[in-house]
Amino acid sequence: MSDTQQHTANDRFLVIALKQDDQQAFTRIFHAYYKDLVLFGGTYIPEKSVCEDIVQNIFLKLWNDRKTLEIELSLKAYLLKAVRNYCLDELRHRRIIDEHIAYELKSPSINIDTTENYILYSDLCQQLRNALEQLPPQEREVFEMSRLENIKYQEIANRLNISVRTVEVRISKALKQLRILLKDFYLLFFFFLFH
Repeated sequence: MSDTQQHTANDRFLVIALKQDDQQAFTRIFHAYYKDLVLFGGTYIPEKSVCEDIVQNIFLKLWNDRKTLEIELSLKAYLLKAVRNYCLDELRHRRIIDEHIAYELKSPSINIDTTENYILYSDLCQQLRNALEQLPPQEREVFEMSRLENIKYQEIANRLNISVRTVEVRISKALKQLRILLKDFYLLFFFFLFH
């Protein structure tokens, strides 16, 4: 048996053990793949800390979904695909924020008539981007879908396979966090997001 075949057989064994709630199997998978997955994430996103967060979320999902896990090819291929999808989602979120900010800056409905107001608004945009990055991923995702993409609560719930109540709770938590993180900008932030 070649090294690759041996490795694939070991992975199959670990996945079977994982489905039976074997925490040691999970730990072995984590140690075997964590570092490589973070490095792979770095081919999409330059910030190592973001890649680490993404890989940790993937392992959390792997553990939470262990009972219903369907791995068609190999465990390695499954994990690499998950990292790729999460990274692309992260890049999409960033693009949406940047596009929203660019749109708002060009929008005639916002009267930026003095240099001082323009600088204040630019500061708000930067502070908002920084604050959103500090939110837990689930709250950030729901908040951006609702406030930046203008998606209705019911549609968000359907897309994410959660209840409307969960959407409401996550947005409420996000707003509380943003109120703290953007304390110096909160009134301006509130005006731009809700008017």
